Amino acid sequence: MARAKSHRLKIYFDGGCRPNPGAIEIAVVARGRIYISRDLGHGTNNDAEWLALIEAVRIALSLGEPEFVLIGDSATVVNQANGLWKCRGIELQGHLRTFHDLTVPLGKVQVRQVKRSQNLAGIALARAH
Repeated sequence: MARAKSHRLKIYFDGGCRPNPGAIEIAVVARGRIYISRDLGHGTNNDAEWLALIEAVRIALSLGEPEFVLIGDSATVVNQANGLWKCRGIELQGHLRTFHDLTVPLGKVQVRQVKRSQNLAGIALARAH
C-alpha cells in the first residue's frame, strides 16, 4: 500500500529596505495570515531577507507545525541557508548562526526559492505601502 505524501505547511518570507541600505521591514505569510514587521533597524536587502527567514522559522515553531517548507525569492539567502553558498560578512554569518540555532533541533529544514511574483510575503509587503 502506498503511503500518502505528507503535506507540509508553506511559509513564505520576504524582506526589504528602503533605500538599500536602509530601514528594514519584513513579511511572513503562514496559514493565510500575514505577519509584517517594520523598523527592524538599518541594514541591507540581504539583512532584511535573512531576518524574514528567521522570523518565518519562529512563526513555524510557534504554530507547532512539525513539517514545513520556507519559501522566499532571494537566491542569496536561500542558497546560503541551504549551505550551497558561503555567507560573506560578519552580519550575514550572524544571521546564518541564528538560523542554524533555531533549525538544528528540527533536523533538515527545507528552504526553497520561488519567483518574486509567486512569493506571497513579497506581494503582501508591496501591498502594505
